[in-house]
Amino acid sequence: MSIEVKVPVLPESVSDATIATWHKQPGDAVKRDENLVDLETDKVVLEVPAPADGVLKEIRHQAGDTVNSQDVIAILEEGAVAAAPKAEPDKPAAPAKTEGQPGPGTRDRGSAKAPAATEDLSPAARRVAAEQNIDVSKVPGTGRSGQVTKEDLVNYSKGSQQPATSASTGPRSAVPGPAFAGSRPEERVPMTRMRARIAERLMQSKNSIAMLTSSNEVNLANVVAMRKQLGEQFQKAHGIKLGFMSFFVKAACEALKRHPVVNASVDGNDIIYHGYQDISVAVATDRGLVTPVLRDAQDMGFADIEKAIADFAERARAGKLTLDDLQGGTFTITNGGTFGSLFSTPIVNPPQSGILGMHTIKERAIVENGQVIAAPMMYIAISYDHRIVDGKDAVLFLVDIKNQLENPYKMLLDI
Repeated sequence: MSIEVKVPVLPESVSDATIATWHKQPGDAVKRDENLVDLETDKVVLEVPAPADGVLKEIRHQAGDTVNSQDVIAILEEGAVAAAPKAEPDKPAAPAKTEGQPGPGTRDRGSAKAPAATEDLSPAARRVAAEQNIDVSKVPGTGRSGQVTKEDLVNYSKGSQQPATSASTGPRSAVPGPAFAGSRPEERVPMTRMRARIAERLMQSKNSIAMLTSSNEVNLANVVAMRKQLGEQFQKAHGIKLGFMSFFVKAACEALKRHPVVNASVDGNDIIYHGYQDISVAVATDRGLVTPVLRDAQDMGFADIEKAIADFAERARAGKLTLDDLQGGTFTITNGGTFGSLFSTPIVNPPQSGILGMHTIKERAIVENGQVIAAPMMYIAISYDHRIVDGKDAVLFLVDIKNQLENPYKMLLDI
């Protein structure tokens, strides 16, 4: 029986989706609930599972196509079994072979030899590989995430086309000739839906918010000492490491309680004050920056925060975050220090009114009690919507964060 595979009902805030990657091809056997295709929306990547066991009979929308809710994108033949390749007439069947290795009597045809290697190629690159009989698995990729581009295949083809040797001239050198000199490869790749949406929101933030940034520095010596003293016990008790992010989330929640305008948002001519702290945490992925939300972070303990952030990071990189994970949020924390950033001016995530930027920790000379000492220092910054947050509120909020982090034991006592 043929079953239509449809685009799932998209959330209200998502109008359509783009076919990102087909994980199965026509003729492939599939199992119920096995992921057939990834759909990319403005915010998340959705998986479309197989509705039943069977064989994928037909694909109606290819990668790059835009689809809407309930569009039929494939046909599945329920209960069917993928046909095994038949042996040639009058010849014994070929023995089982390892994937990607040609069997007896078969000729190596490049991309046909290793289909898995060509799944991520662009149509132009696949055409070059087929025309030149190039084994894609042998071509080093220079594209994003090591992807083999059309230019890589063209250059590989040029380098492999060497004149035949003769007795009079002897063997030729295997050193690449001037074909590679001055090579300036380029590749034009369309933005993903998520990247385009991120760009749109950043421009919206820049153009619609009166944004200003204030900064300060924090001596994290006491936080470092606390992690060193209690870190091993914490990990044994909770099964996760005690990181820096939980300190910043706890400090932000307490500071937001005392400076509620930083936790507010603008809605037309109204200001909405939130009596809770839903903290958005920026997570970097291959597809772009996402900000899953720690809901009611003010009620979470250090272990709860660390586990939630670790879960967000794992699911974000696997494309498993849902729209519910990303929607809402009253304040954002971003940690550019993970990648070595010394200082930055983060951009507010509308409709929120503030974002706290963490940065890398550096040993710097400071004066303490009249003595010059080395201390683990971090620059912190808050960007805020100056339409509702005055400079005084932003600076006092940042000083509050600083004081809590320089006296971390107070956070445990709620003072």
